[in-house]
Amino acid sequence: MSRIAVVGGHGQVARHLLVALRRSEHDPVALVRREAYRAELESRGAEVRLLDIESAEAAEFAAAFAGCDVVVFAAGGGPDGNKGRKRTVDLEGSVKSIEGARLAGIDRFVQVSAIGVDDDLPEDTDEVWRAYVEAKRDADVALRESDLAWTIIRPGRLTDDPATGKVSLGPDVGPGAVTRADVAAVLAAVVDEPTTVGKQWNLVNGETSVAEAVRQSSSLRPE
Repeated sequence: MSRIAVVGGHGQVARHLLVALRRSEHDPVALVRREAYRAELESRGAEVRLLDIESAEAAEFAAAFAGCDVVVFAAGGGPDGNKGRKRTVDLEGSVKSIEGARLAGIDRFVQVSAIGVDDDLPEDTDEVWRAYVEAKRDADVALRESDLAWTIIRPGRLTDDPATGKVSLGPDVGPGAVTRADVAAVLAAVVDEPTTVGKQWNLVNGETSVAEAVRQSSSLRPE
């Protein structure tokens, strides 16, 4: 059993993750900026700690991570069209989480990114979408360059359909859709699985059970 700090604990994937972690007999800690979220998240089995990831500094992240064994960065700037929040949440929030984990003595770090963020964008790409892609890309770079035991999960287009329990997972998986619940199941499966350290995987719905997909992908050797 591990205590898992979930940054962005009220997000749509994160709320599924809290339940999935509890089912896996982990202790989830939801880090959120509003006290109003407490009752809902406690009902999902989480301990709730307050942290405004846009205004807090790395030392405050470290304090919020106290007693935790793993950090999952699942925060996002949201679909509101605010270009600036893609940087302050998706990038800077990740960077401060990475440093906060280091200060707190936490080695294990799992990050939710997005499929295709390393691809070149057309010149006419919407500026908000560009800001989102660049923030996720740069956050992944920062994590890969850290000395943490990292795993990066890059989901495809997220849906609110019911969980299927079947996914396609790996470094070369192409674009597609995936339910938020299935993303959460994969995150719960990798948090304390040492064979997933140093792996960056795309994730869409597929034909393989989550446990088997993680096992198969973990055994792949880099080219």
